[in-house]
Amino acid sequence: MSPGKYKRILLKLSGEALMTKGSSIDHGVLQEIANQVKEIRELGVEIGLVLGGGNIFRGKAGEKEGIDRVTGDYIGMLATVINALAFQDTLESIGVPARLQTALSIEKIAEPYDRKAAMEHLQSKRVVIFACGTGNPYFTTDTAAALRAIEMKADVLLKATKVNGVYDKDPETSKDAIFFPDITFTDILNRDLQVMDLTAITLCKENNLPIIVLNIREKGNLKRAVLGEHIGTIVSG
Repeated sequence: MSPGKYKRILLKLSGEALMTKGSSIDHGVLQEIANQVKEIRELGVEIGLVLGGGNIFRGKAGEKEGIDRVTGDYIGMLATVINALAFQDTLESIGVPARLQTALSIEKIAEPYDRKAAMEHLQSKRVVIFACGTGNPYFTTDTAAALRAIEMKADVLLKATKVNGVYDKDPETSKDAIFFPDITFTDILNRDLQVMDLTAITLCKENNLPIIVLNIREKGNLKRAVLGEHIGTIVSG
């Protein structure tokens, strides 16, 4: 079956999106998201995926507790591997072939990141999960997602969250938050909106890579976005 508007995507999934109250990795949530990934793969879409690790550990937060920032960031990278392994296993349990590549060498459980091999996996319709961020401290998984999307020549970066898109402030704490169905990279930067970090936004802007921010918890959103429906917020030049 032919893909919709986008032939190849990079899905950025925050660690928090895998959480529910009382569980840092909720299997039911994993299953729901995996089913959405399966649905768009069956359309012929090639899928790369970057997971955050914030549901388990954040290097920046660890620094406040006295952990060296560099050490904390490496702990955070390992947290992304835990999420990635869980998601890979969930995908494969529903018949979706997936490969895990890591920016840090952990060859017992994953392939080392290799752009050429990753491209070949995508062309073979395997989902490729990229873990350990960029492999460098002080760089977030948002930056890793932007970098991998550009390296993989993705058509779009889908930022999957627990909210419906981009607001001028946190909609979970501010009832008067204003929603943006469309916004430019420049406006994101000028308004200092916390969509993705500065490096990630700049990379996408300089490489003309659109971002769609959507609520992954709403079933069917991923498919609708891939087919070209206006879901969530579209960030572009």
